[in-house]
Amino acid sequence: MRGTSMANSVNFLLLLSLLAFAPFCHCDKKVGGYLYLQYYDKSCPRAQEIVKSIVAKAVAKETRMAASLLRLHFHDCFVKGCDGSVLLDSSGTIISEKRSNPNRNSARGFEVIDEIKSALEKECPETVSCADILAIAARDSTVLTGGPSWEVPLGRRDSRDASISGSNYNIPAPNNTFQTILTKFKLKGLDIVDLVALSGSHTIGDSRCTSFRQRLYNQTGNGKADFTLDQYYAAQLRTHCPRSGGDQNLFVLDFVSPAKFDNSYYKNLLTKRGLLSSDEILLTQNTVSAGLVKKYAESNDLFFEQFAKSMVKMGNITPLTGSRGEIRKNCRRVNA
Repeated sequence: MRGTSMANSVNFLLLLSLLAFAPFCHCDKKVGGYLYLQYYDKSCPRAQEIVKSIVAKAVAKETRMAASLLRLHFHDCFVKGCDGSVLLDSSGTIISEKRSNPNRNSARGFEVIDEIKSALEKECPETVSCADILAIAARDSTVLTGGPSWEVPLGRRDSRDASISGSNYNIPAPNNTFQTILTKFKLKGLDIVDLVALSGSHTIGDSRCTSFRQRLYNQTGNGKADFTLDQYYAAQLRTHCPRSGGDQNLFVLDFVSPAKFDNSYYKNLLTKRGLLSSDEILLTQNTVSAGLVKKYAESNDLFFEQFAKSMVKMGNITPLTGSRGEIRKNCRRVNA
């Protein structure tokens, strides 16, 4: 018995030593049990290069497009997961998410996605999903405006349906309470750190007058402006956002560096110059989120690091993988 025990010990030690010197295989680089960093390495090696070149051309033509493409990825992932459903037009039994309150008259960039898809279909037909295009384009849009980069886990497939009700109810709205917004994030597996970091995407892009008008005139139903809004800033906003009319008038979300992805957004919140109510409440309605706002205002590096992590986490919200869904040939409609 003793000899057997010693032999077992030797075998165990030998196994440990082999494990210690065995090279770690990152063959898959599996992320979250679903997606892979090099999913298209063999099937479409130039996929990311093609996406980047078309996004770069679109952003060079119109800087605002970076924010629009980033926003499309958000609005896709918060409805049924990251499955390209936001790109579908209405047809047959499908009612497009483009008609929902968060998207109507504001979601844009669809033509850029069409151009990317067309180029990818020529390069490697029926291979790269529309959902993955959105994820890559969001990263490239961030980088092109000066923000952080990250490796995008890939392998999402496209849904065969859309959810206008999901789009109406799941996407955080500018006038939602802090708790409502946090709940919408938590339902998607995201936490308060993700909420504050991802809100930092408002360092680029524009918002419409209709999204913040109530802050200027009637925040709590008493006919007065929001007291958490700097009054000089509010007066400037009122010149182009009247009590009625001008709903589609555009205003930069970050008045300090509207075309640059940086931490000015958080600095603006500290001076009561966050444009949307959903921005300012990060500082005024929760001590944890207020602490994070201050941290990111102090450190651009800290913000960039967390933003990249939170984007990967958001991009992993219930993707369709394996045999579920499809690879759409045209991002606007399901395959025949």
